[in-house]
Amino acid sequence: MNDFKSLSAQFIKQFEQEHFPAEPATLYDPNRYFLSLGGKRIRPVMVLLGNLLFDALHADAFKVANAVELFHNFTLIHDDIMDAAAIRRGLPTVHEKYGANTAILAGDVMLIRAYEYLNAIDKTVMRQIIGLFNKTAAEVCEGQQLDVDFEKMNEVSLDAYLHMIRLKTSVLLASALQMGAVLGGAGKGNQDHIYAFGQDLGIAFQIQDDYLDAFGDPAKVGKETGGDIRQNKKTFLAIKTRMTANADQAKRLDALATTNGPEKITETLAIMRACGVDEWAKDLKQQYYDRAMQHLEAIAVLSNRKGELRQLADFLLQRDY
Repeated sequence: MNDFKSLSAQFIKQFEQEHFPAEPATLYDPNRYFLSLGGKRIRPVMVLLGNLLFDALHADAFKVANAVELFHNFTLIHDDIMDAAAIRRGLPTVHEKYGANTAILAGDVMLIRAYEYLNAIDKTVMRQIIGLFNKTAAEVCEGQQLDVDFEKMNEVSLDAYLHMIRLKTSVLLASALQMGAVLGGAGKGNQDHIYAFGQDLGIAFQIQDDYLDAFGDPAKVGKETGGDIRQNKKTFLAIKTRMTANADQAKRLDALATTNGPEKITETLAIMRACGVDEWAKDLKQQYYDRAMQHLEAIAVLSNRKGELRQLADFLLQRDY
């Protein structure tokens, strides 16, 4: 079977291999600890799905998938440091458990290990895949920096936020699919379409995340909703609310931004709903989903080969947690 669930199980089984040497344990144990926290492993499975859309799994597919997953975890370790996050997936973050200096080095060496996997793939595809990987890695860093910059700005436009999300979140999903397509022997036109599919899907995924943080069911989301509001994050919802609020609503939002009481979340959500931002977010997510599916349909392979990617898109965007 080549559906997402079975591919995910295959990936996780082989990913449980030892990626790091034993010594110095003070450097490599933090990485083993972080990888043991688990995760959805969506991005590496996208490499496999991108490959299988065009051909049987390439011998190097799992090496590229490993590189993508290690890179993603490298970004998470460093993001946790930048966000001063104490908890990830219910357990202490690496910098909380081992110290910030060790966490920085652990993240660095995880990225180096990712490149070792890429350097071991077939030379006929290595140059293109490493070039795409490098481009994506730089863009993810650019997106993270923009996110940091936005924290210091009073206003952020919707276009600017979309650009940041494309870099920080979407390009890794898109490039994972394209790297798989390269392994599957896809031509340039098909590679362009599968990249665009992943990019639009990633934006729709982030819209869903922003929506669930504000309006999701805490019992299903697994955490108290309104975290982005409490931290005054500039999300799709927050930016659109500022764009549509009347003078009285805008004044109240300014006042709520300086507080941390329970009214901050409840009143902000009430203003969002009054501005119609909850329904707007659903519509915007649907627009990006539709664009993604148009790119998927434009890929020149038999329609029945696209079923797993359709199911993955539906799974990602119809979730309520």
